[in-house]
Amino acid sequence: MTDNKLRCAMVYRLDGGSGGSPKAVILASYDHANQYESHGGSGGDLYGGKGGDYAKAVSKVIANDPPGGLAEGGKVGGFKVVQSDQHQVVYGADKDGLCYCVITGLGYQSRIAIQFLEELASEWSAQFGADAKKAVENSLNKKSKKTLTAMCKKYEDPTNVDKASKVLGQVDKVKGQMQDNIANMLKNTEAAESLAEKSDQLNEQASVFKKNSKTLKKQMAWKNLKMTLILGGVVILVLIVILVPLIVKLKQLGE
Repeated sequence: MTDNKLRCAMVYRLDGGSGGSPKAVILASYDHANQYESHGGSGGDLYGGKGGDYAKAVSKVIANDPPGGLAEGGKVGGFKVVQSDQHQVVYGADKDGLCYCVITGLGYQSRIAIQFLEELASEWSAQFGADAKKAVENSLNKKSKKTLTAMCKKYEDPTNVDKASKVLGQVDKVKGQMQDNIANMLKNTEAAESLAEKSDQLNEQASVFKKNSKTLKKQMAWKNLKMTLILGGVVILVLIVILVPLIVKLKQLGE
């Protein structure tokens, strides 16, 4: 998993190099991520493996592939970018043989890393360039810590120093907001469709209930009519049974 974090910054002195690879002597380093980067697999050699010293590992990278076309006038040039599967080392050197390096995540744009090295070279060489010519390994760590710390803090967020990154960040933010809005719209649409579907179901159920109630009402009315007719018939039959014998007796008495 890649990221855009700035890990650490280093300054080397390139000794020798005529007829062979130069020796990269580490003069100062600052671990901005406050941890040694270790990584197995294809990138393991780059960071010295588990528990290894990243500064020594990067010195091997520089020795194997030194910067080309050293810049004039106190500027840094001949930049190289070496990547593992998770990190990258960006480095370049000036005409005095001072090599400036930075380790970042793969998501950190190399052009911003180069901008970082150019500004670092300008400030660091002005303050410690004279000492660097004869300094021994790691002897300028304490002196240059303030400068390295300030530079890393300034460049830890690329949008602070790069307008294009800032614009891209704003575009990503707007894009994310638009995606959220679209997702909310889709949720609202789904909710509205679900509500409409439930409303249709309720309307259909109400229609069926109304139809069934009418049918039941007719059935009950017909049953009531039949009961009325049956009761009327029974009453008439009872009257006939009672009245007919009386009428017959009255007629016999009258004769």
